[in-house]
Amino acid sequence: MSEARINRISNEKGDGGPSLSGITTFSGLNYFVPPKGTTAERPSDCPPGSIRFNTDSAHLEYWDGLQWLEFEATNDELGGGTGSNTGLGTRGLFGGGSGNPTPRTDTIDQITISTLGNSLDFGNLITTQDFIGSCASSTRGIWLGGNVGPGPHTDLIQYVTFASTGNAVDFNGNLTDARGQAAACSSSTRGLCFGGYTPGSINTIDYITMASTGVNAQEFGDLYDTSHANAACSSSVRGICAGGSGALNVIQYVTISTLGNSQDFGDLTRNVRDFGGFSNATRGVFGSGNAVNIIDFITISSTGDAQDFGDLVVTMKGASGAASPTRGVFGGSYNPDRVDINYIEIATTGNAKDFGDLLVSRGLGAACSNGHGGL
Repeated sequence: MSEARINRISNEKGDGGPSLSGITTFSGLNYFVPPKGTTAERPSDCPPGSIRFNTDSAHLEYWDGLQWLEFEATNDELGGGTGSNTGLGTRGLFGGGSGNPTPRTDTIDQITISTLGNSLDFGNLITTQDFIGSCASSTRGIWLGGNVGPGPHTDLIQYVTFASTGNAVDFNGNLTDARGQAAACSSSTRGLCFGGYTPGSINTIDYITMASTGVNAQEFGDLYDTSHANAACSSSVRGICAGGSGALNVIQYVTISTLGNSQDFGDLTRNVRDFGGFSNATRGVFGSGNAVNIIDFITISSTGDAQDFGDLVVTMKGASGAASPTRGVFGGSYNPDRVDINYIEIATTGNAKDFGDLLVSRGLGAACSNGHGGL
C-alpha cells in the first residue's frame, strides 16, 4: 500500500479541487472538515448528495436534488430542549397565549426541534397577551400585535435573540394598526403580518425589515379575502396566508420581496380558524383549529388545493406551529386547554407523534423558529 501526504490540491484557478472516485477512505484520527457557509450562501447547482456545514444553524446538511435538508438525529431518550442553551440545532419558541379557563400568559417556551421532550423556559413577552402573530429571521424571533385584553388590541412589535435566553424587548416600531388574530411569516430579511381584527376583520398586509429596529411597519398590500384568526407559512420567495374567520378555507399568497395584493392559491380541505402553520423550503403544513386533529399540506411553489397530511395525536384549537428544515411541531390548545406538543416529518405524510409538553397549558399564542422555510 502506498501513501501520499499532501497539504492541499486545487485547480489552476485555486477555486476547486479534485474529484475522488472509487472507495476512498479518510483515516485521520481527529476530524474531517466539509465546506461551510451561511444559509444565504447555499448553492443550488450541486449534485444530489452534496454535503456542507451551515454556519447559521450549526448543522450538517445535504442537497437531495431539490432542497437542502439537515442531518438530524432523533431518539426517544433525548430530552426536550437539548442544546437549547448553547444555541445548537433549530430552536422553536412559543410565546403568549391563553386558555379557557387558563389565564392569558407572557411566557416564552423553547425547544430544540430535532429533540423530544418538554419545553424549557426562555423568558417573557413584554405583556401578557394572546391572539398574537410571529415571524423570524435566523437570529431574531418576533411577535406582532395581539390582545392584551380583555378586549384591547396592540400595535406592539417585540423581539428576542434566538442564541440567548431572556425577555422580549420593544422593536421600537409599530404595526400600521393595533390588531389581534393576525398571522405572520417571513423570508430571511422581511416579515409579513396578514390581516387581523381591530375590532372588525381587516385585509391589511404589513411588512417589516426584521434587522431594522426603530422603524414602523409599512403597508405591503391587501388580502383579497379579508381574514383574521388565520395561519401563515413561507418559502424564501412566497408568503402564504390560509383560512381564518371570513376567509374560511381560502389560501392566499404574495411574493415577499415585492409589494402588492395577495392572489388566490387554492383551498384548504376544510373551513378553519384559530390554527397553526409552518413550512420548510418547499412544503407548507397547517394543523389544528376548531378543536379538530386534521393536518393539511401544500407545495408552496405551485398553486392548488391543500391535501390531507394526517392527524394530530390529540384535537387542538389555537395551536402554534414552528419548523426546522425537516421537522414541524404544533403546540398548545385553547378550549380544550392543552400543553401537548406534536411533531411530524415534513417530507412525508402520516399522523403526528408526541413530542412533549409546554410549560403551561394554553392556545392562541404564536410560535417561530430560526430554521423555517423562508430562510
